[in-house]
Amino acid sequence: MHNLVIRNSTIVDGTGAPAVVGDVAVDDGRITEVGRVDGRGERELDGDGLLLTPGWVDIHTHYDGQVTWDPQVSPSSWHGVTTVVMGNCGVGFAPVRPDGKDFLIELMEGVEDIPGTALHEGIDWQWESFVDYLDALDRMPRAIDVAAQVPHAALRAYVMGERAHDEATAADIAEMAALTAQAMAAGAVGFTTSRTILHRSKHGLVPGTSAPPDELLAIGSAVGTGVFQMVSDHAGTDEERAWLTALARESGATVTYALAQVGWAPLAYREALDEASLLSAEGLRVIPQVSVRPTGMLFGLQSSLHPFITHPSYRAVADLPLHERVAALQKPAARAALLAEEPATNNAIALGLMSRWDQIFPLGDPPDYEPAPSTSVAAVAARLGLTPQEVVLGWLLEREGKALLFAPLASYVDGDHEAIREMLDHPRTVVGLSDGGAHCGLICDASFPTYLLTHWARDRARGERLPLEQAVHLQTGRTAAAYGFGDRGTIGVGKRADLNLIDFAGLRLHAPEMVHDLPAGGRRLVQEVDGYRATLVAGVVTRQNGEATGELPGRLVRRAQPADGERR
Repeated sequence: MHNLVIRNSTIVDGTGAPAVVGDVAVDDGRITEVGRVDGRGERELDGDGLLLTPGWVDIHTHYDGQVTWDPQVSPSSWHGVTTVVMGNCGVGFAPVRPDGKDFLIELMEGVEDIPGTALHEGIDWQWESFVDYLDALDRMPRAIDVAAQVPHAALRAYVMGERAHDEATAADIAEMAALTAQAMAAGAVGFTTSRTILHRSKHGLVPGTSAPPDELLAIGSAVGTGVFQMVSDHAGTDEERAWLTALARESGATVTYALAQVGWAPLAYREALDEASLLSAEGLRVIPQVSVRPTGMLFGLQSSLHPFITHPSYRAVADLPLHERVAALQKPAARAALLAEEPATNNAIALGLMSRWDQIFPLGDPPDYEPAPSTSVAAVAARLGLTPQEVVLGWLLEREGKALLFAPLASYVDGDHEAIREMLDHPRTVVGLSDGGAHCGLICDASFPTYLLTHWARDRARGERLPLEQAVHLQTGRTAAAYGFGDRGTIGVGKRADLNLIDFAGLRLHAPEMVHDLPAGGRRLVQEVDGYRATLVAGVVTRQNGEATGELPGRLVRRAQPADGERR
């Protein structure tokens, strides 16, 4: 008798192959039969009319702190994610010296908008080295699997101390490379770095932002055939291209970097795709990492940013409870005063983000992440003869002040998802950038895996959709392969039984909402979902009909070590 049998489901196996109706048997956490299963199961799930897919593998998250206090790793686990990769963008919490904890928290708070109070309250710091961190994660039960990468900023802070923002010496570089090699040998799956001016804290740019190629190549050699992840403002430049290619060629590493369509070079993403194909033909693994919808800020009265957040009249009521704030802003005199003011900040980036009126839209419920240009603030204001500020204020006060406005940051230059479709459809890209666990007050993209199904495989109305089998493959077989997770990502005999049983017709995203459930009452945006009938991790049902079962079979995924004679 099998431990578990799932009967009569529509199996979408994660390889991209056509869906088939059949059964799946599970024993000891592994898939043992696929097709027709004659034997009975100690437990059986009826999959009639439901999709059966591999569990989603999300390779770009920031749960580095949250995994130490939240065994559910929410909200990603709500959305069928069974494996997450953490430590992206060069920030994380190991290695750390006893006097360096506050600095790493301040970096994470500044870069990823995770409340520092929650991190101070929630993290118990059972480690110093990255090897210690891995061991600590291994001891903690949780609902899903986690994998960790070495963050450049933490590494620099550990080795260089107060000089973390300075140029590294040869000795510094050698020590960082050695520590990275130790971490990789202990099971880290990669190394990450940030090279963008958008990532900053109260200390300035993230340590390593301007690190020269010799530092990155030395650390990259220690990564070996693991993953080197990067976010950069310079990904298309000749200098950046030269050292990235050299790193991939000399180390054998998989290099993955964030790719999006940007307004100042709206077709540059195509050049990056072409280059990825050329490098692949040379046997190099340089993989652009792309999103499934525009990474978008959600402006609301409870958010970290909105167009009135620096106005003096708003600051006067900003600390009031939401219902009192809404009542105050609805008074004609207060409204007139607010609309007559200008933003009280000299931050050019913030000013630009808050006033791109043609790129701010009502999100709605159900949320619309591919809004028509005619629904933008600018378009509506022009039609109604109002100022953009009047339109925005009216929208922000809807739903008792809980309404959200969608402000795409990239990949929405043309007012649709066609650039994203091109990137998703390219054979050398990988889906990522959900930032699960991060940007708690402004972005809520941990629902990317669900959106890939609901929007791209079912609901998209403003352009071509993707086949269901491709949508599933993109966030299972493709993402697992990018990180060398050969034991998961597809439904096949011998594979880990990480599975989702889904009511595809009933799969529905709710509008994001702000909750205060982090340690110390910290806030975060979360997004509920309907339609996941069951999620299994290692053959154990961890969620059923939208509720956690209490089972915690998740574990730390350690990088498989190369055999003797293989590239490390």
